[in-house]
Amino acid sequence: MIDTLKETYGYVFEEKLIEEIAQVATIRNFIEGDVLIDFGDYIKKMPLLINGAIKILREDFEEGELLLYFIEKGDTCAMTMACCMGETKSEIRAVAETNGQLVMLPINKMEDWLGKYKTWRNYVFNSYNNRLKEMLNAIDSLAFMNMDERLLNYLSDKSLINKTKHIQNTHQEIAYNLHTSRVVISRLLKVLENEGKIRLHRASIELLNIK
Repeated sequence: MIDTLKETYGYVFEEKLIEEIAQVATIRNFIEGDVLIDFGDYIKKMPLLINGAIKILREDFEEGELLLYFIEKGDTCAMTMACCMGETKSEIRAVAETNGQLVMLPINKMEDWLGKYKTWRNYVFNSYNNRLKEMLNAIDSLAFMNMDERLLNYLSDKSLINKTKHIQNTHQEIAYNLHTSRVVISRLLKVLENEGKIRLHRASIELLNIK
């Protein structure tokens, strides 16, 4: 485990902290579509993402869920940390976007390392800051962007996260993540195809000219 941790977090944590993490951590493998954390769960351990990608969703009690942000290799979820430290129920759902691997850390060690290691404190504070920015971006997207702009951002993010120009989601799945209807998404995707930005296939969307 130490070699894996060094490869992923060696640029962030000093060697002694990595050794401590290896002593107390457990590895969890996951596959695309796995629900790793659900609404209402009490989170007993904090996850560090070794590889893969996870999407974080917020519940809307009337209309389903809203995509907040993705976390990738080397990241953790600030909202998960807050639930761990405060011993409160989860207000997010974490779903595996790709296959991957997590390191799970005991809550008591998280607290000890805050006082013991500057690199751990910096990592925690930076994680909060980065996730806050991403949540603000999500709010800005809802408040100020048209649906076509939100759809373009979504497709671009999916392409970046999955490292492919072919998006496998159905129109209904995209609509669910963007908090709108399948009819709206299908219409906007057709407009994007007519503009030469995407190509629609039977079971996927190919990005052609989206940055």
